[in-house]
Amino acid sequence: MSSAALDEDDPFEEQREEVENPMKRLFLAYGRDYLPQVTVGILASVFARLLDLLPPLMLGIAIDAVFYEDALFSEQIPLVLLPEAWLPAGRTGQFWFTVAVIAGAFAFGAGFHWLRNWGFNAFAQHIQHDVRTDTYDKMQRLNMEFFADKQTGEMMSILSNDVNRLERFLNDGMNSLFRLAVMVVGIGGLLLWINWQLALVALLPVPVIAGFTYLFIRTIQPKYAEVRSSVGTLNSRLENNLGGIQVIKSSNTEEYESDRVDDVSMDYFDANWDAIRTRIKFFPGLRVLAGIGFVFTFVVGGLWVFRGAAPGPFTGDLSVGMFVVFILYTQRFIWPMAQFGQIINMYQRARASSARIFGLMDEPSRLAENPDAADLVVDEGRVVYDDVTFGYEEEPIIEGVDFAVDGGETLALVGPTGAGKSTVLKLLLRMYDVDEGGIEIDGQDVRDVTLRSLRQSIGYVGQSSYLFYGTVRENITYGTFDATDEAVREAAKAAEAHEFIQNLPDGYDTMVGERGVKLSGGQRQRVTIARAVLKDPDVLVLDEATSDVDTETEMLIQRSLDRLTTDRTTFAIAHRLSTIKDADTILVLDDGEIVERGTHEDLLDADGLYAHLWGVQAGEIDELPREFVDRAQRRAARLVEDAEGDDD
Repeated sequence: MSSAALDEDDPFEEQREEVENPMKRLFLAYGRDYLPQVTVGILASVFARLLDLLPPLMLGIAIDAVFYEDALFSEQIPLVLLPEAWLPAGRTGQFWFTVAVIAGAFAFGAGFHWLRNWGFNAFAQHIQHDVRTDTYDKMQRLNMEFFADKQTGEMMSILSNDVNRLERFLNDGMNSLFRLAVMVVGIGGLLLWINWQLALVALLPVPVIAGFTYLFIRTIQPKYAEVRSSVGTLNSRLENNLGGIQVIKSSNTEEYESDRVDDVSMDYFDANWDAIRTRIKFFPGLRVLAGIGFVFTFVVGGLWVFRGAAPGPFTGDLSVGMFVVFILYTQRFIWPMAQFGQIINMYQRARASSARIFGLMDEPSRLAENPDAADLVVDEGRVVYDDVTFGYEEEPIIEGVDFAVDGGETLALVGPTGAGKSTVLKLLLRMYDVDEGGIEIDGQDVRDVTLRSLRQSIGYVGQSSYLFYGTVRENITYGTFDATDEAVREAAKAAEAHEFIQNLPDGYDTMVGERGVKLSGGQRQRVTIARAVLKDPDVLVLDEATSDVDTETEMLIQRSLDRLTTDRTTFAIAHRLSTIKDADTILVLDDGEIVERGTHEDLLDADGLYAHLWGVQAGEIDELPREFVDRAQRRAARLVEDAEGDDD
């Protein structure tokens, strides 16, 4: 898949491109709080690696001073901070001293390695936790327009895969970075001390490796961005299909969906394989460069030792022991240089992930809460819509909506699918903010009160009757977490739910399964009504609360809703007009505008859109005007086109 195509699939591409220095931002925003942990990790890494360098050095000293007796033991340890009097004089003593130093280096090194791992792991795990929770908190506070445009799988990819990739770099990547940095600096210094001329030979590949690595960074960075985008697209497809598995099976479309998954999986395969091809060329190339440097160093040093004179332009002596140390250190020096490519590889992946994370965190919200906002105070519950207009991306959804509902009254909204009914009520909850006009509750503009108090004063019962994974009790008390058991039972009774809950295996402690799958549709709906009853809101919003249940269950739910709506301001959306015919006022919406208003009887007498909708539900289809049928067909065709556009 091309980069351009992937950009179109990445809903955070615009924000991601605006994120500057995402890794710097990550460390400044989150790393400072855990500076002690990473400091411990860095210092422990330094000491651990310095101790790792000691055994080869002691081995070379022992070869020259103890085994070959070509040098004095004390003269071979100028960098060890020990008085000469502490060093043994005899060969046996010098041998055991060497053994003790090597053993001590391994023992203390193990302790520092433990400290290093603790420090970096603590640093990475804390940042991972903070980034994930902050990103989720930011995401859930965005207005509903964000969730209408973004796919769940894409957001899950950021919260899971991208955050985990950050943790891998902060732990493994940074751990390796400081380990290799100490090795390169420490070994480079020792090589120059042992034989600066031969050290220059060993260091010859370094500039080439650095240039090769820079080229790799420039090439791999956009490829990893494409991989992360394709992962989000794949996750979205899988999440959608798993969520709609019942529709897939009932529609016999398994083969069709398998092909769609195959397509997005192949897109991910192509993007990932493109990055892999670059990566698998880079690392063997580094090894070849490192190997050339090692072989060249071995040849020059070997000739120097067995000929007994410096070859070519080199001068001075090189003992067997120091040549052995030099070869051991050269190998340890060159391979870390090659491993820097692995760290850069991890860094680029983490950078791409952090850009996506901050792209989500920087997602602008149309909702802005006034820091000086007061809590909503509801006395009568009077709601006024004053010439309200709202749309997505400058395309109006509702326009000039104007009405008032007195406290305790019920107002119903009806109309064809897509007329804007749900949008009208989402504006009351401030899921979105109006573009023009205003909405007031008891004279208080909803934009001038705190979101918490506004939504606490409004109870919502929707069509989907969403239940969280947990017990029946936990779902009823959701949002009213301090409710007593007695209050929960009374709310369930008011919602006609107490009886069936008692018959469940564990009563109120029965697990409902993911999304309440263990309960029937009517049972789930009554649990959500019990949740609203327990909340005891001043204003109630019923969004097609009985549209997906059978007639008998609808009767039970309607009884509970009648109790719930008593003496409180109620808004009801319904396709089944029989459920709202007793409303104090009925608004009929069409294409985002109020086209009729009045009581059930008034609207039937007007013989307009409401009367025609009532005729459809009464089975009087043959008596409907031709114009009404034609408009319904055009509307249905437009909805199909919009749905196909969303799929594309």
